[in-house]
Amino acid sequence: SIASADMDLNQLEAFLTAQTKKQGGITPDQAAVIAKFWKNHRTHIHESLINQSRWDNVLKNMNWRVDLKSQLRHLDQINTPVAIVEMELGKNGQ
Repeated sequence: SIASADMDLNQLEAFLTAQTKKQGGITPDQAAVIAKFWKNHRTHIHESLINQSRWDNVLKNMNWRVDLKSQLRHLDQINTPVAIVEMELGKNGQ
């Protein structure tokens, strides 16, 4: 819960206090250890979670255009917009 919410120190303190008061929760000593660990490793944990949730491929380039059909056999299809999208994907970091 702490990592997924990327809690700041105030949120962390409130969360851990609630966990110590909850029946079957954690002890104050455990809360202190968790708080110290989070303070020291918050940035690393946050970056790790982002890297784990990111796709392997990244969008390197994107081109798009909208075309209108001006000549067709059937009159109801004239001026029908058609979107053309071209996306170039690459591996993360390459």
